[in-house]
Amino acid sequence: MASTGVIPGRTPQGPGLGASSASFPSPAVPVPGLQEVEGEEEDEEEELAEIHLCVLWNAGHLGIAYYDTSDSTIHFMPDAPDHESLKLLQRVLDEVSPRSVVTSAKQDEAMTQFLGKLASQEHREPRRPEIVYLPSVDFGLEISKQRLLCGNYSFMPDSMTATEKILFLSSIIPFDCLLLVRALGGLLKFLSRRRIGVELEDHNVNVPILAFKKFVLTHLVSIDQDTYRNPQQMPLQVGREAAQTVYSALGLRDACRSLPQSIQLFRDIAQEFSDDLHHIASLIGKVVDFEGSLAENRFTVLPNIDPEIDEKKRRLVGLPSFLTEVARKELENLDSRIPSCSVIYIPLIGFLLSIPRLPFMVEASDFEIEGLDFMFLSEEKLHYRSARTKELDTLLGDLHCEIRDQETLLMYQLQCQVLARAAVLSRVLDLASRLDVLLALASAARDYGYSRPRYSPLLHGVRIQNGRHPLMELCARTFVPNSVECGGDKERVKVITGPNSSGKSIFLKQVGLITFMALVGSFVPAEEAEIGPVDAIFTRIHSCESISLGLSTFMIDLNQVAKAVNNATERSLVLIDEFGKGTNTVDGLALLAAVLQHWLALGPRCPHIFVATNFLSLMQLQLLPQGPLVQYLTMETCEDGNDLVFFYQVCKGVASASHASHTAAQAGLPDRLVARGKEVSDLIRRGRPITPVKELQKETQMKNCQTLVDKFLKLDLEDPSLDLDVFMSQEVLPAAASIL
Repeated sequence: MASTGVIPGRTPQGPGLGASSASFPSPAVPVPGLQEVEGEEEDEEEELAEIHLCVLWNAGHLGIAYYDTSDSTIHFMPDAPDHESLKLLQRVLDEVSPRSVVTSAKQDEAMTQFLGKLASQEHREPRRPEIVYLPSVDFGLEISKQRLLCGNYSFMPDSMTATEKILFLSSIIPFDCLLLVRALGGLLKFLSRRRIGVELEDHNVNVPILAFKKFVLTHLVSIDQDTYRNPQQMPLQVGREAAQTVYSALGLRDACRSLPQSIQLFRDIAQEFSDDLHHIASLIGKVVDFEGSLAENRFTVLPNIDPEIDEKKRRLVGLPSFLTEVARKELENLDSRIPSCSVIYIPLIGFLLSIPRLPFMVEASDFEIEGLDFMFLSEEKLHYRSARTKELDTLLGDLHCEIRDQETLLMYQLQCQVLARAAVLSRVLDLASRLDVLLALASAARDYGYSRPRYSPLLHGVRIQNGRHPLMELCARTFVPNSVECGGDKERVKVITGPNSSGKSIFLKQVGLITFMALVGSFVPAEEAEIGPVDAIFTRIHSCESISLGLSTFMIDLNQVAKAVNNATERSLVLIDEFGKGTNTVDGLALLAAVLQHWLALGPRCPHIFVATNFLSLMQLQLLPQGPLVQYLTMETCEDGNDLVFFYQVCKGVASASHASHTAAQAGLPDRLVARGKEVSDLIRRGRPITPVKELQKETQMKNCQTLVDKFLKLDLEDPSLDLDVFMSQEVLPAAASIL
């Protein structure tokens, strides 16, 4: 664009630029699958359909979700900006007409006033919603995520693992919209508390949720962040990344060709990274003008690709000086009161003559100039079509749009050429990712002393030499490795005892993790590891409750014992920690003994079992049969005066005591409490009654004495109805036992 004069810009104004508002009727809520009926039946069906909406507003954004009882579906709207007047929220309420509005009791003033006004609108009856306030803790981000992930949804297969469930829900619900996630969590809490739709059902019946759906308001266009970007930016970015990827792949191919071809992966990369990569790289590099594309924020091509595009670009480059000359000639024919003018080009509109708005130009009729067609007013400038600008439209056309259209066509042709060789790129990425994983594993093995496990079809178990926990050894100053061997027909059941914090759980975890890493072909944190056929790992370990990723996985707990017992085979590795914790000691001990006896009765078909327990009675009462299948292990400790020293070393034997008092002292409990605990424990062990603490006993005696004295002082000895014998037998003698 060029002009013969410069006019300062002002605030734009003119027809069609002002804000406008409109109201929309609230549509009735449809009930899918129901035929229209007449009279009272229709009214009853409409009353059955209710909508319960949950909303949060924070930092100028709304998070909204609602439950529709007509189809048992949760609808949600991603976080959207809204003014303090909450006009967007009002539109949502008008459109969905909720029966109740759920929100946090902790709200800012704007939301509080809005909801208060909503609740006081008597004229909205019977559509006035019920306002329900829940504690702010019910809208916590983490607890809301847990409610979503732990929900029982009929549209999700029961066979889905926890990881698969997370991935599935993430494809439906935008978890990056934090307000929405919190609103969904609060809505689920409200539904379960009110038991919407299942009020009269048993408490084991959950509120049905058949789908999650995104909703947008009628007559409102929803635009996400990606849409704001230039549509041509995505192909541009993909093209740039593809070119970089291709050149890197060629360098990788050359490097692998110089390495030993006896390794299959090197041989595959050297052979399958074909010359098609050269063709793709050169094609992209010769067509795409990356610097120009970044400057113009759109896809552009290099010169000498299309002569027609080059010619139009040359004409476009020389356009400013040409328009300056046209503007000079136009000014000669204008009113002498007009000080300057310019000829501008607007894509899709064409060439226009622009002149400054003069003081006498007040009304629309003042804008009329003979020989010119008035178009619009903007930034205090009047825009017209003249005979010359119409000629320019015919002569030059819409250069900007024509150039973009032709470059877009070239971009599409380039994409087709690259996609024709997509199989090569897919294979390149597959092989490169395999190499990347192996290099990462090799680097970790070198840095942390990992070894490659061996597979032995004759072992039928696990043999680990100086195994380590891959995370614990990074946290501890010194880590004590432990070896383990389970295979053949001996010592399939290993019962591990020892004080708390002595390393039992860490030992079980490292056995499970090393076995798992060996099964998936990874390097393992051990000097040497050998593994036989293992078809599943059954675990119940604190802070490591399951090991999955392609393996059959079950949680061993008191409510799932039957599943573990029925599924574990002689090729299964079973890890149990604190079995029966949280239940009655006798019941837990009995159930643990029964489960182990069941497996031991299988003989050679018994699974490989590691069980860490504090039930010393399991050994003291000899609840397990004696034989070669059972091995008793303990965590080595040493008493040094009043201190208990942990060596974190697994050795054969059974712990003599739980050493709970030592563990409590090391945990920081007061010495007085630890001493009292030891005293009570000794009394229980010897079958003696537990007497209260002496200080507490004296205090109790004094209170009882004071109570008895008060009763004596209240006696009226002159009362003829007073019977001292009854008083002595019913009041004094029973109290004497607690006083003396």
